[in-house]
Amino acid sequence: MTAKNTLSIAPKNNPKIGKRSVIMTEIEVMCSIGLHDFEKQAKQRVLIDLEVALDPDNEPNSDNVDDTLDYDKIREGVIAIATDRHHDLQETLARRILDCILAMKDVVGVIVMTSKPDVYPDCRSVSYRISAGDI
Repeated sequence: MTAKNTLSIAPKNNPKIGKRSVIMTEIEVMCSIGLHDFEKQAKQRVLIDLEVALDPDNEPNSDNVDDTLDYDKIREGVIAIATDRHHDLQETLARRILDCILAMKDVVGVIVMTSKPDVYPDCRSVSYRISAGDI
């Protein structure tokens, strides 16, 4: 007799989902950013962290990427915004990223943190964080 190993991913009571989020850490982008003249001369390394809160009532019922927010679209949007023009301030860059992600499918809230890791030799990074929505 052969033992049958099964794993059911469906919970017995099907609890209501409280929160869902996609977290992306340290998306590394070389971009034109900074207020000082020397910062405008060469691109700088910027690390971008995101927490994207998704509508808990729209949890996908399939294993199809079309039924959820595609991580590639998040990443591609971040890179496009970070590299499409010069930003004097991290605050401006972060706000543009936040607005872009808030407009995406099923997004109910966003936290964006931008970090410039190469600003000071005695400081790991200089960061700016902004959030909006239900996060």
